[in-house]
Amino acid sequence: MKRFVVVGLGNFGFTVAKSLSENGHDVIAVDLNGEVIDRLATFVTRAAVGDARDVETLRRVGAADADAAIVSTGDDISSSILSTLALHDVNVRDIFVKVVSNDHARVMQRIGVTDIVFPEQDTAKALSARISGSALLNYVKLGTGFSVQEMGVPTSWFGKTIRELKLRQTYDISIVALHDFLNDKITATPDPDYLLKDSDTLLVAGDDAALKKAASVN
Repeated sequence: MKRFVVVGLGNFGFTVAKSLSENGHDVIAVDLNGEVIDRLATFVTRAAVGDARDVETLRRVGAADADAAIVSTGDDISSSILSTLALHDVNVRDIFVKVVSNDHARVMQRIGVTDIVFPEQDTAKALSARISGSALLNYVKLGTGFSVQEMGVPTSWFGKTIRELKLRQTYDISIVALHDFLNDKITATPDPDYLLKDSDTLLVAGDDAALKKAASVN
């Protein structure tokens, strides 16, 4: 079990915090809005009303012991920057930041975050890949001949269950996680009876030849 601190509880931050908690992790959520804190409190380890730009606030809620942080402060770029700097000050090693523009992304990269998340851009790329007939979205090589890729769900798989598709037997690939772009929800080892939708992408692992075969399905 890891400890995560989530700063900013808009739709994205709320969903990430709840999802991490559902996956068995220790989650600390911080936001200035007491109402959203009350809504999330039953789902996470600790939900605190506070200003994450303040180092002492972060220490008080236990952020200094976090394995990673997710910063999602909406359009408030200043708050995003200052919260990230405060997280650096309490020595959080990995910091992931939701960005709202290319300029925002450039600033965060200069500060030295672990990674940036651009939901609108990522969704647009996924849609573009899907309607252009290309299933391959992201690709990470793990070793000689073995990789992990994110792929859009082929049209012929819509409305079918993971069990029904028999991906291991047919394509020799394994599903690592499922990402529902519509709700921005990531599910590790999804239910084999889950019905795939056009808003889903799959994180799949296998050798390069098997992944290429799966990505070519229409």
